[in-house]
Formats: sequence, C-alpha cells, structure tokens
Amino acid sequence: MNIGLIGSGGREHAICKKIFESKLTNQIICIPGNAGTSKLAKNVEVDILDFNKILKVVNLYKIDLVIVGPEEPLVKGLVDFLKKKKIRVFGPNKYAAKLEGSKAFMKKMCAQYKIPTARFKICTKLYHVENFIKNCHFPIVVKADGLAAGKGVTICKSKKQVINDSNKIFSGKFKSSKKVVLEEFLVGEEASYFLIVDGKNFKFFGTAQDHKRVYPNDKGPNTGGMGAFSPAPVIDSFIEKKIIEKIVKPTLLALKKRKKSYNGFLYVGLMIKNNEPYLIEYNVRMGDPECQVILPRLKTDLVKIINNASTNKLKNTKIEWENKKSMTIVLCSKGYPGKYKKNIRIKNLDKIRLSKKDFIFHAGTKLKDRELFSTGGRVLNISSLGSNFVKIRRKIIFIIKKINWKNGFFRKDIGWKVIKKNANY
Repeated sequence: MNIGLIGSGGREHAICKKIFESKLTNQIICIPGNAGTSKLAKNVEVDILDFNKILKVVNLYKIDLVIVGPEEPLVKGLVDFLKKKKIRVFGPNKYAAKLEGSKAFMKKMCAQYKIPTARFKICTKLYHVENFIKNCHFPIVVKADGLAAGKGVTICKSKKQVINDSNKIFSGKFKSSKKVVLEEFLVGEEASYFLIVDGKNFKFFGTAQDHKRVYPNDKGPNTGGMGAFSPAPVIDSFIEKKIIEKIVKPTLLALKKRKKSYNGFLYVGLMIKNNEPYLIEYNVRMGDPECQVILPRLKTDLVKIINNASTNKLKNTKIEWENKKSMTIVLCSKGYPGKYKKNIRIKNLDKIRLSKKDFIFHAGTKLKDRELFSTGGRVLNISSLGSNFVKIRRKIIFIIKKINWKNGFFRKDIGWKVIKKNANY
C-alpha cells in the first residue's frame, strides 16, 4: 500500500516508523513531515490546511490510504473532503471532530448524556463569567472553546485572574473561538485512555500520563507536553470499566444516533478522583507526546490495524502489546512555550548510537544542506522501553546529554509522581 501521513510532529514520526515497519507498506508520503520522517518516507512540502493541494499529492503518488495525524485538519473537515473524492482516509469526520474542536460542544454532550465531567459554564459575555464565579470555590479552570495548541487552559486562583484570562479569549487571543468554558477545578490524578474506533466497534489502544507544565513538579505555564509515560498505573481494570461504560459508550452512541459515527483514534483525557473517572477533554487523534510512548509498546502491525479500522473490520482484529514500560522526554528550544529561536543547528544526532529499545522522534526539525536544524518549540522526543521507570528515565537523560544541544532544555522529573509512590515501578 502507498500511505499518506499528514503532519510534521513527534507523533507523526512515531506513526511513520510503525508504518515503515509494516509488511503491508509500499511507500510512505509525509505531508509535510520533518527531518526524522525523511529517512523513512518521502516528505512533500504542502500546507496541511490546503485540501486541494493534499488531494493533488494523493493522486500524484497513487496513495491508497491517508492517515491524519494532527487535530486542525480534522476539525476543519479534511476527512469529509477526501471521502467525497473517494479517497480512503483514517480519522473522524468534521462533526465528530468537534469533540476536540469545541469544548462547549463536548460539555453540552456530557450534560445531555450524563457523562461525568466537572461542573461548567459556557460563556460568551463577561457577565456570564461573573455570575458563574459567584457560587464557585477557587481555583477555577478557564478554557478557550476552540483549538489552542495545548495552551488554551489556565488554572486561575482569583476572580481577577479569571476575568483577565476570559477577556483575552473574548478579545480573540485564540483565532479558533471567542467562547470561554469555565470549569470547577477537580483534584485527582490525570491520565489518558486511548481507543481506536471504526463505525461499529472500538478497541483499547493504550494508556499514558502526560506532563503539560513547563517546569519540574508540574509548575509554570502549560505547553503542548514536556514528556509522558505508559502505561498509566492509575487506570486499573476497575477504573477502565467505568471509563468505557460511563464515558466512551455514551459518546460513541450519541454520534451514531446523529448519523456521524466516529472513526479514528480517540484520546480520552481524564481526571481520576476517588476511584471515579471524570472527562476533562477529548482529543480526536493520538496524543503528542503520548503517541511516542504508546506506539513503541505496540506489537501488532499498525497498518493492519488502521486498514481494518478504516473498513469497519476492527472487531476481529487482535491488538497485542509489549509487556514493557515506556517513557519519553521532550527536548525543547530555550524559551518555549514563550519566545524561542528557530533554525538552530543540532550537531551530534548522527553520532548517537541507540539500542532497539531507544528512539529519537523528531518534532520541530528540518534538514538544510544535510544539516539538522530546529524549527519549533518542541524539537526532539527521546523515548525508551524498559521494566522500571527510574532506569528508563536515567537512560533517556544519558542520551539527551550525549546529544548536548546547547539551545535546548528538558524536564528531568518526568514520571515523578508514579516514581515517588513506588520507586520500583
């Protein structure tokens, strides 16, 4: 099969590697890809929101199946566009993608179908905000309704901060929406539960825990993710049953009733409080950097799984996993998530020798005259498999020190909570 992969981040490099390993793969076309994918696939420099240009690439390279990595083209309707052109594509339709594209849409669905979530208010005016916070305890979570590249959520400790952050969103801080969703703050442990879904069935596709805050001990502003580990020990079989019965099934049934059945990866962002799962958010694709810890643990051919999911044949597909733990640490440009320099050379990557259990997934990188340069805030993901999170983390930090990129920084405490609870885990 000729496979088209949309996206250019660490998630797409991890997916690309698994596609490359499949016996079903003939050629991979990455649109636009990065320096890492260029070693496994043909990168084609096309804007992922220019659907007509994507279609031309699909036709030119006789692509049999398109896999959409990031959320924005999904939310903007790339799947619907390609399906109308009779192109086979893996990912949710535009309506189903509103689960991520609109926090308000997701929250309304929770209210209608009694899906457990934090108490909330959808606000379009400042007086909506003021009325809601009269009866709330602080902190309060302020969320931008639309896509915000992982930076649209603020935990506010005062009325002044809630009003200030809400006003920024009302004034168009994020282009995707001027609506604000206010939520009560839930105290518990965050975790992510992943599924792969076809029009009729779904299958478990891993658990992970992400670290969104930029500084150690989960301090500082939110980022797109500083690192992750898998599996998430907080999700046991008891919690998993509740996630499926109380959250997943009602959501998929709601979409089916609206004749907008879900197809693709589904990421269930959760807060576990007193052994009860609460839905924080849905993502309509694999997480980034969670994908980089889940896919290294996958034993089954990824192309076979996606091929079956895109043709509603998921039911009889057996998905097997390595009995290993996995972690990734993100090497970022100094200054991220604020201002940072681009086009900084990364010199030592070709000299790094990795075992079969270690991986470097490129995120914000490009090749120029055979030299490697940074292009984004999150630049490289260093991932590793093992039996103990402490040892895995130590090995990743050793690799990062070998890379010795002077313009980069990273969190040394990924997995700190689980390690603190049980150093042998």
